[in-house]
Order: sequence, then structure tokens, then C-alpha cells
Amino acid sequence: MKRFMFLMLSLLILSSCGFRQVNEGYRGIKQVWGKMEGEPLLPGLYFYNPISSTIYPMEIYEQKLEGQTSCYTKDTQSVTVTYVVTYFPDPSAIGKIFVQFGPGWEAKILAPAVIGTLKDAIGQYIADDLVSKREAVTTYAQEQIMKALATRKITVTRMDVTNLDFDDTYEKAVEQKVVAIQEAQEAKNRTIKIQEEAKQVIEKARAEAEAMKIKTQAISGNNNLVSYEAVQKWNGSLPQIIMGGQSIPFINFDKLMKSSSSEK
Repeated sequence: MKRFMFLMLSLLILSSCGFRQVNEGYRGIKQVWGKMEGEPLLPGLYFYNPISSTIYPMEIYEQKLEGQTSCYTKDTQSVTVTYVVTYFPDPSAIGKIFVQFGPGWEAKILAPAVIGTLKDAIGQYIADDLVSKREAVTTYAQEQIMKALATRKITVTRMDVTNLDFDDTYEKAVEQKVVAIQEAQEAKNRTIKIQEEAKQVIEKARAEAEAMKIKTQAISGNNNLVSYEAVQKWNGSLPQIIMGGQSIPFINFDKLMKSSSSEK
């Protein structure tokens, strides 16, 4: 009977107790009557009075915060920025973080710091430069967020800007600008081609004129060159003339005429 009573008493005590397991990557925050008690609990199994006490598990492992926010560039263009921040809280400071901000501390201090820093970073660039200088924007924002959250005992290990979504009107204007630049480049290329072709024609004409000049000078200075040119173009047939009803090769017409006159 006594054993039975002891068993029943043990069951009653256990049923009136709460227990919580704190896993790796967490710390347990024990509250008694709403006030934090002691240091954060290390991983393990803990029993507590569910009437007066509660144990909250708080993550200390590395996590990612993903979100987006609307920003304005230096030239007042609207852009929606999508970002990812990797972070973790200092395990030794998780108790203070809990006391100050509660279980949902990320939304209270992490997200505002990220958004504020991004707005500041993007506001330093005009829209046309923002895409090409995204890496510089991201680096600056990450450095500023690290500094801001270090005072809160939160470590930021990485930040990425995964997308920049501009206003539709601006994106259309950019597309038109790109097309205009391409067309201008094509027109420039065509102009260069025409200029080059014209230059080649001029050079060819100049070379031909120079050759003609040299040739003319050579002919003027040497009559034998005329005979040489005639021989070069001769096809092997002697020219014919009709005299006395006969076809006679035209070798030296002047000589032949003199001979004919003397015979008369």
C-alpha cells in the first residue's frame, strides 16, 4: 500500500512539473514569474514549474534574413531591392538580447538596420550606375550593417543584393536608350566604312594619276618608248593599204610614196 501511495505521489509530482529540452544551436532562457533567472541554459533536458516558470529556446546558430525594400537612387529613381543577410547572435549575449527585445528580436533590430543601410547606400548612386556598381553598393552596405549590429552583439557574416527591380517607366527608358546607343554605333560603323571606302578610291585614283604622270614624262623624254609601246601592243598582223589595185603591207608609207614619185 505504501509503495502504491509513493508511486501515485511521484506521478502527481511529475504531472505537475514541466520539462524542456534545449537543443544544440540554442540557448534556453528561463523565466520565473516573468523575470529571467540565471544565465542562458546550455543544451540539455530541464524540469521546471509550469505554473511559475517558462523556458524559451533562443537560436544562436547562423541564420538568413531575406527580404526586400523600396529605395530611391541619387537621381530619385524608385527601385525595389531584394536582399539576403547571414547572421548569428553572440551566445554569451543572448540573454541580454532577450531581455531587451524578446523572442522576435530580429524584426526589431536586424531588419531595420539592414533596410536603413541599404537605403543610404543606394541613395549615393544614380540609377544608371547602380547595376554596374552593385558589388560596391553591397560591400558598403555590409560594412555599415556589421558596424551597426556589432554594438548589439550580432555578427553579420555576409550580405547579398540578389535583385534590383526598377520602376517600369525607367526600365522602358533604359531599353530605349540601349537601342538608341546600338543604332548610333551601327551608324558610326557605317560612316567609318564609307569613309574608308572613299579613302581607298582616292588613294587608287592618286596612284593611277601618279603612274600616268610618270608614264607621260617618260614618253615625252624618249620617242623610242612610243615605238616600244606600239610593238608591245602589236598583234602580229601588218596593216594593209590598197595601191594599184593590190594590197600592200603598210611598213613605211612615207618611203613608199617617195619611191612611187621618183619612178614617175
